[in-house]
Amino acid sequence: MDAALSLAARGLGRTWPNPAVGCVLVRDGAVVGRGWTQPGGRPHAETEALARAGALAAGATAYVTLEPCNHYGKTGPCSLALIEAKVARVVVACQDPDPRVAGGGLRRLRDAGIAVVTGVREAEALALNEGFFNRIQHARPLLTLKLATTLDGRIATRTGASQWITGPTARAWGHRLRATHDAIMVGIGTALADDPDLTCRLPGLEDRSPIRVVVDSALRLPVVSRLAATARAVPTWVVTRPDPDPEKAAALVAAGVEIVPVAADSTGRPAPVALAAALAARGLTRVLVEGGATLAGALLEAGLVDRLEWFRAASLIGGDGLPAVAGFGVATLDRMARFDRTALRVAGDDVAESYRRRAR
Repeated sequence: MDAALSLAARGLGRTWPNPAVGCVLVRDGAVVGRGWTQPGGRPHAETEALARAGALAAGATAYVTLEPCNHYGKTGPCSLALIEAKVARVVVACQDPDPRVAGGGLRRLRDAGIAVVTGVREAEALALNEGFFNRIQHARPLLTLKLATTLDGRIATRTGASQWITGPTARAWGHRLRATHDAIMVGIGTALADDPDLTCRLPGLEDRSPIRVVVDSALRLPVVSRLAATARAVPTWVVTRPDPDPEKAAALVAAGVEIVPVAADSTGRPAPVALAAALAARGLTRVLVEGGATLAGALLEAGLVDRLEWFRAASLIGGDGLPAVAGFGVATLDRMARFDRTALRVAGDDVAESYRRRAR
């Protein structure tokens, strides 16, 4: 199952709206087939593993990170494929909450006389596909806030200078994060200040650049910006309020940008909950939020940040520097956004910390 989970992770950022699944087929103590969900969500992991195993799948044990699907779509159900391949046993990490599956795949396997074991490495499998589960159960993607700051939580000097606070190792790790998410999201302030590409530029992973999302209530993104100018090569969405300026919207659409209107909050900006729901409705399961402070604060206030990836440089800017997170109404300590640290690593001269939102 550990091997199947490693295979599943290969698909992160490439399989949406489907989950990233891994499958390993073992017969007589030897691996006879391996598979993982392919880009775009199909073929599924089980189909890939069975194709590689061929006739050796008969009598084998299939280790699958998610309950095999049980419905017909563009392909047939994986539960039926396993039955037709005459596997003897199926070990599943966790059940699929999708109403089209939700235990049905396991029942079909058992009804066909196949031995089924569940719950092996369940916690790891649930964490791996948390974005998919969020989309199915809560109508929103997994949101990971990525920050690169000084020790005192500053992302730029008072003049806006920010490149580069962290070193090359931390920046490379940041690009690796991009490769494992369906989309990168920034606020319009970051887009205007940095004119970023928001692509994955690690050697060998250039094709892993995700959807680029800009939260822009007034459609201030210039059509000559890098994001708009390259929108036909790398899909770019601008999330805005329901009544965008028609001329600005038309200019961006002509450049290849997709406009996504959502309900506005009391400030006139896209409401965080509506924003998350709109991204999920378009199939996104994992979104990496890279700034800025206003967007980070709004998402934290709404309780929508599921994970933190925090890169800290061994440096200080001071109180007149720009904070990583804008104020979000915390008046008492019981209102703080709380997280549990899950990893601490050295990234060159910097430190990389991973956090998960603490269950309330």
